[in-house]
Amino acid sequence: MPITSPVPTRAELIDHLVRTRIAGDVATPRENNLDHYRRLANGDRHFWLGLELGERWSDEQDVLAVMAERCGVIDDPRHREGQDTIDPELTLAALDRAAAQLRKSAEAGHRVLFATGHPGALIDLHSRVANALRLAGCEIVRVPLGLIADQGVVVQLADIAMHERGASLWHTHSPEPMTAILDALEREGEPLPDLVFADHGWAGCAAQRGITTVGFADCNDPALFLGEAEGTLTVAVPLDDHVVNPRYYEPMTAYLVEAAGLTPA
Repeated sequence: MPITSPVPTRAELIDHLVRTRIAGDVATPRENNLDHYRRLANGDRHFWLGLELGERWSDEQDVLAVMAERCGVIDDPRHREGQDTIDPELTLAALDRAAAQLRKSAEAGHRVLFATGHPGALIDLHSRVANALRLAGCEIVRVPLGLIADQGVVVQLADIAMHERGASLWHTHSPEPMTAILDALEREGEPLPDLVFADHGWAGCAAQRGITTVGFADCNDPALFLGEAEGTLTVAVPLDDHVVNPRYYEPMTAYLVEAAGLTPA
């Protein structure tokens, strides 16, 4: 089903998500998903993405059940390898919840912080939403300069906080860059963001600090979905967070901005 206008209909977007493998039969294999669920359940904090999960999710079958409910992975625990899935209807539903939060922030003129651990895929999505919120009257938080985290620095380009090492932007799941930002804002007497729009540990850390957070997560990153299930994270949007062409996210971004009632970015 071709997209016939700049903003897709729900049916067009669902078809697009499946065709581009942002949802539907995604590239992340079942073995990888189950391995990450097991490691989270065994207490490996790398997979907690900045959230404090304690011992509440020590059974990997409980993690799988939440991921089936909120992400749409195959719910059969006997399915151990091969194809896994993200339900595009759940992606759309989460985008609608994210749009509702963006609308609230626009109406309130909130301070909003954007960050991504997937600069090779999601930076344009984040930047377009940031621009739309700025046009709607929101303040986009400026990240303090000179912040060090994980043997690199925190940089802000196109309104988006990212992690840089060796003059390259890094894919990172770590919460430490977001910790550095929030701690620096407090040290400098700046108010914390009213909303964080992020992914990976950037989102988990912000949510754990009590900030309203919209996060994007793949089916092998269960922590944000657990955080949403517990009410720590406001919205977790399920999607493959690094498909082969970053332009594939453009229709989804247009839908999100339109659903939020924002000026097109």
